[in-house]
Amino acid sequence: MTKRKPKLAPGAGRKPRTPRRSAAPGHDSRRRRSAGALTPGSLWLYGVHPVLAALANPRRHIQRLLLSPEAAQTWGQRLRQERAAAHAQVAAETLSRPEIESFLPEGAVHQGLAAQVAPLDQPFLEEIAAGARVAEAGRRVILLLDQVTDPHNVGAVLRSAAAFGALAVVSLDKGAPEESGTLAKSASGALEVVPYIKVTNLARALDGLKEAGFWCLGLAGEAPGTLAGSDPAEAVALVLGAEGSGLRRLTRERCDLLVRLPTRPPIESLNISNAAAVALYELLGRG
Repeated sequence: MTKRKPKLAPGAGRKPRTPRRSAAPGHDSRRRRSAGALTPGSLWLYGVHPVLAALANPRRHIQRLLLSPEAAQTWGQRLRQERAAAHAQVAAETLSRPEIESFLPEGAVHQGLAAQVAPLDQPFLEEIAAGARVAEAGRRVILLLDQVTDPHNVGAVLRSAAAFGALAVVSLDKGAPEESGTLAKSASGALEVVPYIKVTNLARALDGLKEAGFWCLGLAGEAPGTLAGSDPAEAVALVLGAEGSGLRRLTRERCDLLVRLPTRPPIESLNISNAAAVALYELLGRG
C-alpha cells in the first residue's frame, strides 16, 4: 500500500525570500536620467560658477533651478540677488544631492547647484567683426578653432577668452562640441559672457574676417617666427588647430602668417587650451 505524502502548510519547504532593502532617503532607484532625456531644446548646467553665471546672464532662459540644502545655506543670498535681477520668475527647488544627481550625466560634479536652461542665441560672426570695426582703439582678438572636438578643451579656451577679453570663440559646425554641461563646467562661467559661434566653413570665415580688417594668424609649431615677434595688427583672428593634426591645409593657406609659441625640449607643443591662454596673454594681456 502506497503511503500518501503529508500535506505541507502553505509556503512550507520554499526558500525564504531575502527581504528587499528600502532605498535611502532621497535616492532615486530608477535608472539615472541622461542628458538625452531632456525636453527638446534644453540642457543642464551644473556647478557653482556655471549656474551663478547663467543666473546673472539676462540672455539665458532658466527653466528650472535645483539646489541642495547645503548650497541653499551657502549660496542662498547670492541666488536670490541674481534671480531678482534677471530671473525673478524662477523658483529654486531644494533637493537632496542624490536627487539632483538623478537629473545629470554620470559623474557630474554639481556642488549642489544645477539649472535646466535653454541654449543661448549666439550672434553671427559678421556681427562680431562689424562691432570690432567700430570699437574703441586697442587690440581686438577673435579665436578660431580648427577641428577641436573635446568639450573640456573648448570650455577651457572660452575661460581664457573671457579672462583676457577676446571677442568670440569660433568653431566648425561639424564635429565641434555643442553647448553642454561639460563644456560650461570647463568654461567656469565664461560661456555666458563670450560668444561661442559655429561656422560651416573655416576658410570662408577667415576670408570674411580679412575683409573686415582682421589680420589672420595661425599657430603652428614648425613656424619660423614667434607670436611675440610678429608685430600683429590691432584686429587679429587667431587660429588654433587640434592637437596632433594641427591646422589643415586650407586653413593654413588663409592665414596671413604662421607663428609659434617658443617651447623648450623635451616639450614640443602645448595643450590647445594652454596655448590659447599664452597666446591671448601675448596679444591682450601685456598692455
